[in-house]
Amino acid sequence: MVPVIGGAFGGLLAALAVITLVVLWRKQLLCFRGNTTKDEIDGRSNEGFDGADVEMTDSRKKRPIKLSEFAAILEEKSRNTHMGFSSDFKDLTLLSPKHDSNISQIQENRPKNRYTNILPFDHSLVKLIGIEDEPGSDFINANYIPGFNSPREYIASQGPLPSTLADFWRMVWEQNVSIIVMLTQLIERGRKKCELYWPENTNEKRFFGDIIVEVKAVSFPQDYALREIEIHLGDVSRKVRHYNYLAWPDMGTPKTTSNMINFVDTVRQEVKPSTKGPMLVHCSAGVGRTGTFIIMDVLLQELRSDRKEVDIFGKIINMRNNRVNMVQTEDQYTFIFKCIKDFIDVTDDEEEEPSEPVYENYGANV
Repeated sequence: MVPVIGGAFGGLLAALAVITLVVLWRKQLLCFRGNTTKDEIDGRSNEGFDGADVEMTDSRKKRPIKLSEFAAILEEKSRNTHMGFSSDFKDLTLLSPKHDSNISQIQENRPKNRYTNILPFDHSLVKLIGIEDEPGSDFINANYIPGFNSPREYIASQGPLPSTLADFWRMVWEQNVSIIVMLTQLIERGRKKCELYWPENTNEKRFFGDIIVEVKAVSFPQDYALREIEIHLGDVSRKVRHYNYLAWPDMGTPKTTSNMINFVDTVRQEVKPSTKGPMLVHCSAGVGRTGTFIIMDVLLQELRSDRKEVDIFGKIINMRNNRVNMVQTEDQYTFIFKCIKDFIDVTDDEEEEPSEPVYENYGANV
């Protein structure tokens, strides 16, 4: 009787072992299929993927669209109350890279973050020249963002706080910034979104640490203010052009696609071959409107270089690899598609217009 019981018990253990191996094998198999990652199954973060997982997620991060098919894709994504855009935006959240933001959480640096959920990644952080005996003096909530021409073509920054005004201008000086694009108002919906970081009146000087800032001229073209700013450090002076877009609501989009395209083009025309430093772009948090402007600038440069396809989704993932939440809302994501579609339409119309006939007066003596 005892041998029989022992044999049955041993068989049961063997069966359990087989079942366990099968479950583990199926779980691992799911990891290598395109539907679910092992980290999602285990409820852990998506950091530390092995090679197969990285390859799978990378393929999903690239979604190029041929220009000839762009209008049809836009229409398809817009069906059923923009279901396609909603699905894309959920994927952006899932696939966006996650990196360490430890430097921003050091005790001395925490008060310098306008929002506790918008913390700059360590690996792309803009670092200031540290001030002796001032811990954290090398920190500012800003990241380098790659562009069409350079891996550090832009700096995406939060709007300055009262305590970071001098740091902001130190960044402008140290990074040789000559163009600042401001996409927020100082106050929106009754809340302070950005500190005033320039003199209110022309020919008035303000001191920000060792840097003197002076507005030499201001004009108000359509939808934006343009300030010609001169900054001084010791005996050295530099000029900065400050573009402040006035018609872009927080968490929203500009009124029309043409307004957006025209503004981006206006700023881009100021980038000269002699321009040394990156373009500094900021809103309040430095992610939503900032990301939308930067990706539009990159995409328009690509389209003008005769690209036959465009990858809006992939470009946003690339930006989010350097700063969290770039292009922050679904409306902003959708608006970018509409801008590109309208740009393509206008470009196609211009190419189809017949050129002016050339008339020659053959009877005249020249």
